[in-house]
Amino acid sequence: MSDERSEIVEPVIAEGVDQEPVEPNRRQFTGLMAKFAAFLAIVYAAFHMAALNGVSISDYTGIDLPLLPQFPMETWNFRVVHIAGALVLGFLMFAAYRVNTDDDPRETPILRLTGYALLIPVAIAAWTVVQFLLRLNSGELPVMGGLVTWPAFPGTEVYAQELWWYGTPLLIATFGAIILSWFERSKPQTMAASDIVMALCGVLVALYLVAIYSTAARNSVGTSFVPIGVAFAATAGSALILELTRRVAGLALVIIAGVFLAYTFTAHLLPGVLAVQSAYTWQRFFGHVYSDAGILGPTTAVSSTYIILFIIFAAFLQASKVGDYFVNFAFAAAGRARGGPAKVAIFASGLMGMINGTSAGNVVATGSLTIPLMKKVGYHRRTAGAIEAAASTGGQIMPPIMGAGAFIMAEITGIPYTEIAFAAIIPAVLYFVSIYFMVDFEAAKLGMRGMREDELPKLKEMIKRVYLFIPIIILIVALFLGYSVIRAGTLATISAAVVSWLTPVRMGPRAIVKALELAGLMSIQIIAVCAAAGIIVGVISLTGVGARFSALLLNLAGLSQLLALMFAMCIAILLGMGMPTTAAYAVAASVVAPGLIEIGIPPLTAHFFVFYFAVVSAITPPVALASYAAAGISGGNPMSTSVASFKIGIAAFIVPFMFFYNSALLMDGGTFEILRAGATAIFGVFLLSAGVQGWFIGARPAWFLRAGLILAALFMIEGGVITDLIGIGAALAVFFVQKVLAPPPDAQLDVRGMD
Repeated sequence: MSDERSEIVEPVIAEGVDQEPVEPNRRQFTGLMAKFAAFLAIVYAAFHMAALNGVSISDYTGIDLPLLPQFPMETWNFRVVHIAGALVLGFLMFAAYRVNTDDDPRETPILRLTGYALLIPVAIAAWTVVQFLLRLNSGELPVMGGLVTWPAFPGTEVYAQELWWYGTPLLIATFGAIILSWFERSKPQTMAASDIVMALCGVLVALYLVAIYSTAARNSVGTSFVPIGVAFAATAGSALILELTRRVAGLALVIIAGVFLAYTFTAHLLPGVLAVQSAYTWQRFFGHVYSDAGILGPTTAVSSTYIILFIIFAAFLQASKVGDYFVNFAFAAAGRARGGPAKVAIFASGLMGMINGTSAGNVVATGSLTIPLMKKVGYHRRTAGAIEAAASTGGQIMPPIMGAGAFIMAEITGIPYTEIAFAAIIPAVLYFVSIYFMVDFEAAKLGMRGMREDELPKLKEMIKRVYLFIPIIILIVALFLGYSVIRAGTLATISAAVVSWLTPVRMGPRAIVKALELAGLMSIQIIAVCAAAGIIVGVISLTGVGARFSALLLNLAGLSQLLALMFAMCIAILLGMGMPTTAAYAVAASVVAPGLIEIGIPPLTAHFFVFYFAVVSAITPPVALASYAAAGISGGNPMSTSVASFKIGIAAFIVPFMFFYNSALLMDGGTFEILRAGATAIFGVFLLSAGVQGWFIGARPAWFLRAGLILAALFMIEGGVITDLIGIGAALAVFFVQKVLAPPPDAQLDVRGMD
């Protein structure tokens, strides 16, 4: 392992941190196709910026073109278009599997011909949609109560058209293309025929739903009277969403959604708390799931507004190379400390993870630089990956952005965003302070050094460019001055472009357009994930399983409130395993949070409790996405890396219980009470880190002293004066025993060179 502990001879300057990693199945177009894909991504991102800020071309040109959208758009229509755009971009850019650089014998003319043959049912469904639109605009349909009706009942002409000329061809094309795509293989510069079909089907679903949602048919959504065409469109749309989610986020969320879908149609056969009184028809369920109770509900409401806005903000920051500056600033500030690269990872990953919204994505962005450096100064490859995974995961709980989780919480709870971001400050500090202690104690045990001054960026030079923090400062100030989240995010995005003019990387029109293109591509994954999570939310709202789960928690709370919390913790982690943070929280909030509120926990505390455990599922074995991504860079064993990241992030599993017992940690209370709670909590995580790592006040303690430190830390959890005094007393007793009696420390194995 001498290569891992060799001296660093070149100065460390972060470059390329802002570059978006290219997934194995992402297509790399050239020529006209590349320009077309870029154009679609730019239009998609610009459409959202215009829609969210109410900017219409006709407002500035005086030209009213009927084909251009008028803002503000009707809410449901906007969300439908939002999902459709992501489907088109997603199937354009992401292949079903890893793209091939060599010829693949499975890419046969028969498969391609079959794919193009599926364009025939697409054309039939498209012709039918056009006929519906013409009929709606002609005024032929009857009017009741001032609203246009949609008489698509069995036996009517419209019903037959929807069934045979729209729904059936649409499902043939959709499912035929999905299945075909599993067998097709395409090269990086070409698009499979099946993907073209799926992109067109996504457009047909949107056109039909926009037309129908403009009529009185909306009132029947979720009932047994839902139009048959809506059920067809919702079925096709749900299948497309799940297939795109599989391509961009893996199988975990798709499998979970599949389990919930299976539950919907078998719940009437199940016993106990899972049972429903009667079976749900296919038509009623899919009419319900593509409504504001499901796919078009809270998750898509957030992805179509706050998340897409902050993705654009992050893209502008990346275009101005702010990410590189964040990492270089962290190296200059913390690199000299013992185990310096690990502490750099904490600061840099916290800053980057707060913005980019995915733990695994942040690991790839910053870990490619920090993990090799951690190995060089002496951290074992397993530990290096674990530190990066834990730090990147912590970025999701770092205010003000919190990886977009704060916005979903605000949407679900109705609690103002500023209150949520303010409440998140102390828990985030506790998490990162804990990780800092863990890596510092590890460095002390192994006798690590910091990095030399000549190995690091110059701090003076970094301070001269501190103005690059201005966009984030503007965002925070605007939010707390009472500006809306959309207006604050827009101002921060504009400021990122303005600030870039003070740097060598100036954002002109070309760079702004490139940033919009990047934003359009970056948004695909999170939009697909939020829509897929909406399917699960729709199942929960239709079947009422969330309410029955609340009753189960209420029964457990009758035995022990702590037992109910432990059960809720396990469910939140299980639901979040393998899923991005946003989807993990959205699903857990639908299942777990109502039950916690039912047993008397305040809504903000309940949702923070769920949010934390949904986030840390990314570092919880056996399915720990962030840890697995870090192991891929470090070369360590994925499972051992996930166990090590669980250990390093152990405070995240304790902090939710701390703010349950002491709401002052969520800024609920007087100033003195909040300050006391914060100070004692920090001391508590210090004791916990010392006990877990086996390093206390400059020495390795004996096993019973480590147990005493952990016990003292647990006494600090409740936050009461008496328990805090007991915890402090226990810590002082451990200190006295270690310094005066000096029992021999545990024999510990140095595993830096071992797998």
